[in-house]
Amino acid sequence: MTTGAATTTVLGKEFEARMPHVPARRRMPPWGMLTASVVVAAGLLAPLAFLVFEASGVGFGAVARLMWRPLTGTLLWNTVRLTVVVTILCAVIGTLAAWCVERTDLPGRRVWAILVVVPFAIPDFVVSFGWASLTNWVQGFRGAVLVMTLAVYPLVYLPVAASLRAADPGLEEVSRSLGVGRVRTFLRVTLGQASWAILGGCVLVALVLLAEYGAFEILGYQTFTTEIFTEFQVSFNVPTACALSLVLVVLGAFVLIGEAAARGKGRVARTGPLAQRVIRRHRLGRAKVPVLAAFTALVGLALGVPVAASVYWIFQGGAHAIGGVTLASAGGHTALYSGSAAAVDTVAVLPIALLAVRHPSWTSWLLERSTYIVMAVPGIVVAFTLSYFCERYAGGFGYQGAPLLILAYAILFFPLALVGVRASVAHAPVGVEEAARALGHRRLSVLRRVTLPLVGPGLAASFCLVFLAAVTELTATLILVPTGVQTLATQFWSYQQNLSYGQAAPFALVIMGVAAVPSYVLGRYFDRLPTRAAAPA
Repeated sequence: MTTGAATTTVLGKEFEARMPHVPARRRMPPWGMLTASVVVAAGLLAPLAFLVFEASGVGFGAVARLMWRPLTGTLLWNTVRLTVVVTILCAVIGTLAAWCVERTDLPGRRVWAILVVVPFAIPDFVVSFGWASLTNWVQGFRGAVLVMTLAVYPLVYLPVAASLRAADPGLEEVSRSLGVGRVRTFLRVTLGQASWAILGGCVLVALVLLAEYGAFEILGYQTFTTEIFTEFQVSFNVPTACALSLVLVVLGAFVLIGEAAARGKGRVARTGPLAQRVIRRHRLGRAKVPVLAAFTALVGLALGVPVAASVYWIFQGGAHAIGGVTLASAGGHTALYSGSAAAVDTVAVLPIALLAVRHPSWTSWLLERSTYIVMAVPGIVVAFTLSYFCERYAGGFGYQGAPLLILAYAILFFPLALVGVRASVAHAPVGVEEAARALGHRRLSVLRRVTLPLVGPGLAASFCLVFLAAVTELTATLILVPTGVQTLATQFWSYQQNLSYGQAAPFALVIMGVAAVPSYVLGRYFDRLPTRAAAPA
């Protein structure tokens, strides 16, 4: 999932909100840390500079005429209405599912807690393949709404579930003792405590939708990303594609600005460790059967249909005709490129995360926030940016080589790595590092022997997030994959585009299997977040 698949700082902030406030550091940050942060941020902003440069090359008048075309209006309408509808649906589904799992006596809740997250590991284009290969009903807007909602609702579920696990039940008890009904208490108190998590998940959903390509291409739904890909790959009209990409960047900036404005300042729940009491689960009573039916339908539609469709097409007899590229070869290259990008990002985020948390200032804030805008840039734009620099300034050296593809992954999914690392740095007690410094240890020694072990879980979670996103990335991979090499995503796409569903199906199943491993690790990471024992109400 191009989470892009899937995340921004919003997840990290949700968990930081429950930690004691760390006083701002007054001293100047180390020059090495500041320099590394500036270099990383500049590299991430290179695609945006490329967009501005190419779009300005045709002149403001030409860009203005392009923006006022009827087609541009149609693309804007299609993109915005889909983003709004899917985001609302994901907010409702993700929040209700999280509440049922974390706060009710739902039978088999531990199993449901795993099943409702597994769709997060299935790429959007695989979900759309599963539906589109079985029925034509899912074409166009309604198909895009159905498929994208089922594919990305876990982005809301995960932070909301973590928030509800650690929320203070005393506030709800006070509300009930004052005569407020269950429904009003849920709407005003429970949702109020989880509001930051809900908002954060919605921002992630919106950014994923803005950059999605594969699913919309399969479903025949035209958005900015599909038109940008056409302009780049078919019409070779780079200035037009860059101008359209700038619109996506502006939309992404509006999403991030809106998130910052809605979040505001202050906290929505108490954070003291002694303020929370045992969470008492609500009894579903007569609603137990309908709720179980709803969970069954949700998992069946989100997980069952893609898996069942892939198995169905394998049994249709097409899988034995696979040739040219083996599953093992494609899977090996996918794991190698994705793992390398995850390792690069996990190292590269450390200076920015440390600068933002340990040395807060306007400079560190701007450097950190500037790294998130890349989430609104389509993968094809990042791919063409790197290709342009290779051709223009390196004489073609490195073009369609593995390092260039790995660099593209690292740029695209850097914000995902920053999520876990920043949150872990914020949770790490600064006093331990100061004690090590007081004992005479140098900065590098403190980083290696104290800081890195403390932020280890966040580093692992960030590695898994980037690995998962890179495994399921499609558009940049189609352009930058080394000559003679195929990944799981590109080989699947090749077969799917030729309507060879039987040959595409095994690659879809392997993608799901590979992506399930980091998803499991991520689930374990979320389970390690603060929780309270629960008792039936």
